[in-house]
Amino acid sequence: MSYVDEVLEKIQKRDADQPEFIQAVTEVLNSLRPVIEQDEQKYRDLAILERITEPDRQIMFRVPWVDDNGKVQVNRGFRVQFNNAIGPYKGGLRLHPSVNLGIIKFLGFEQIFKNSLTTLPIGGGKGGS
Repeated sequence: MSYVDEVLEKIQKRDADQPEFIQAVTEVLNSLRPVIEQDEQKYRDLAILERITEPDRQIMFRVPWVDDNGKVQVNRGFRVQFNNAIGPYKGGLRLHPSVNLGIIKFLGFEQIFKNSLTTLPIGGGKGGS
């Protein structure tokens, strides 16, 4: 089994409840497959794929607030931070009723690649509730 396939299998087992994250990782790793397979052992020895697909931090917290009717609501908030090797984490907020850990994790994962294209020394992260 190839290194890419091994990592994808681990992620599918570990994060089975996060289909958005699994889809993003699968697309990115499959697009990188030709490059990785040129020197697969080097990538495996340095655990490159595990290091880019596992967040540095995942923080879950509650967000209590009062709605227009004076009723207290409690939402769950998330902050996921990926790879600060070249600088601080940078990423926005997603505020929507459909937000869950898998969505924030997927957006944070994509953010590391978007930020790398700016040539600024920043890592990737995302938050939301």
